[in-house]
Amino acid sequence: MSGEEDPTQQQQPEQEKKPDEPPSAASDAPQQESGSSNPAIEPPAAAAEPPAAAAEPPAAAAEPPAAAAAPAAEEKPLSFRALVLTGHGGYDKVKLQVKTMAKPKLKAGEVLVRVKACGLNFAELLGRQGLYELLPSPPVTMGMEGSGVIEAVGEDVNDRKVGDRVIALARSGMWQEVVVVNADRTFLMPEEMSFEEGAALTINYMTAYMMLFEMANLRPGKSVLIHMAAGGVGIAATQLCQTVQDVTVFGTASASKHETITQGGVTHPIDYRTKDYVEEIRKISPKGVDIVLDPLGGSDTQKGYSLLKPLGMIIVFGAANCVTGQRKNLLAMAKTWYNQLSLNTMKLMQSNKAVSGFHLGYITDEQLFGRTMSTLLELYKQGKIKPRIDSSYHFEEVTEAMKRMHERQNIGKVILLPEPKKEEEKPKSNAEAGENVEKNDAAISEKKEEEVKAEKD
Repeated sequence: MSGEEDPTQQQQPEQEKKPDEPPSAASDAPQQESGSSNPAIEPPAAAAEPPAAAAEPPAAAAEPPAAAAAPAAEEKPLSFRALVLTGHGGYDKVKLQVKTMAKPKLKAGEVLVRVKACGLNFAELLGRQGLYELLPSPPVTMGMEGSGVIEAVGEDVNDRKVGDRVIALARSGMWQEVVVVNADRTFLMPEEMSFEEGAALTINYMTAYMMLFEMANLRPGKSVLIHMAAGGVGIAATQLCQTVQDVTVFGTASASKHETITQGGVTHPIDYRTKDYVEEIRKISPKGVDIVLDPLGGSDTQKGYSLLKPLGMIIVFGAANCVTGQRKNLLAMAKTWYNQLSLNTMKLMQSNKAVSGFHLGYITDEQLFGRTMSTLLELYKQGKIKPRIDSSYHFEEVTEAMKRMHERQNIGKVILLPEPKKEEEKPKSNAEAGENVEKNDAAISEKKEEEVKAEKD
């Protein structure tokens, strides 16, 4: 880790040297996730690099003298904070910058959104290492999902208005204070939903829902193995399993997270670090399971396939085993590739099993996106699903946020907040507090000795 910034050190915004051109409209193609913990998840449509949003709107032009003709008012450029991937590598490659650009002229069908919260997904960890093929080359603003308030609408936008609280999706570009997106890539938030929940809902829950119901056709009485059950997709999949009667959920997670995931609906938590999860599942269910959700890849895909019951299905939606350090690990990639599942059609036919792959970023069915989001928002209103927020970090703390997810410390969704962090006195650690107590005691003792000496004199 030499040469990389201290994970606990907060970034100071950099002033971008070259002004940006007005952002173009977001592309229609969707994109991937996972973050919760999932490399293959990705949101739809690429978000246009947002126009700059200043903390306050530009000041009005001064009035001209009464006798003179009024000159055309010139709008001041907008400035906004953004997290920019400046190159592939460690945490230090994601920089907090202040961008400046002319006020954007919205095209037909576009809206301008003031972003209040953004989601961090496993895809961003892959993108930072250069392992996410759908992310444009650096420098690029990352981020595929967020929530905020509409500040302007373009022509032909009839179902959105200024002031609407919305969830927004994009291929990239959401990690900034303002963003321009197509109106059809925004979804109205329920009144009771927080901005953090809005930013946590889309990628993780759309991925889990499509895998369980569109691909695996989850029905009552089935059993499901969910890897990384404490991550964003894992918690989403567990909650969605609870919407179907009599579904047994096996979930892998470190022992410290078992109580939480059990309360969330996991029937049988398994510590993958100390136990062989294949053996543990066989003890409880000798025939195996009906569905395996695999974000790991490599040898774990082989294990998952071996656990399937006849007519069972494994869905591979990531390759988290490739990510072992801050930077790209060629050995881990080679090991994952070497150990991947290899089958011929004859063997597959004889086994009566199904192998599927899922990548949200390569789905282009707009009706499917709209239908899925409508279902998820309705389930939220009914209280059947609710995003679990693990932690929220301001843009200045993006290194700590990525480190938390990279080291798999999170239970639920990690959120990024564009709003600048307020200046606060840094809390002292227990060690620092102890040192100060010792110094104070020493000073008091020294002062008493001086007073005693003075009395004697």
